[in-house]
Amino acid sequence: MSAAQARPGDYSQVPNPEHALKYAIRHIAGERVEIVEGVITPVSPSWAHESAVDLIREQIGPRLRELGLRAGSGNLDLPGTENFYVPDLAVVPAGLAKTEGALVPDQTLLVVEVTSPSNAETDRTAKRRRYSQYGAPVYLLVDRQERTCTLFSQPGQLGYTLVEGPHPFGAEVRLPEPLDVALDTTEF
Repeated sequence: MSAAQARPGDYSQVPNPEHALKYAIRHIAGERVEIVEGVITPVSPSWAHESAVDLIREQIGPRLRELGLRAGSGNLDLPGTENFYVPDLAVVPAGLAKTEGALVPDQTLLVVEVTSPSNAETDRTAKRRRYSQYGAPVYLLVDRQERTCTLFSQPGQLGYTLVEGPHPFGAEVRLPEPLDVALDTTEF
């Protein structure tokens, strides 16, 4: 049966389901959504969540300007999978920050995810594994439920090979080169 002959509601003949899914979520009016392991999830962080992200942004901001880098929560595509993430914060070269489309994790220098009660397990496991598989060099997990920060680096297909932490909130967490910034986690 060809796509033209498919019955209404039968999407099994879509030429590229991954592309169709990623196209569709970018056209949801008024919503920020991501796809995690094929599940469309709205992104609606709380004030406490956003406060932690803002504290990180403030602390790394001067260093980013020195290095010609930008921080934001732009889309990250994971081609070949049903994953399309909206990280809480990603650091990229200034030139890439002008990209209208999505970037891929290996174009970042740092990806930060801050857990919320509804997504903590996703950030701890699925996203950590996928960011590593797609070459994000450094992944900072700010776990608000556990009140810890863990820094993952040296990505590989089976996961990050260097793990620093978990560090309790209040401990200093040093981001590796080229950022080389000590984060104060007291107010997270």
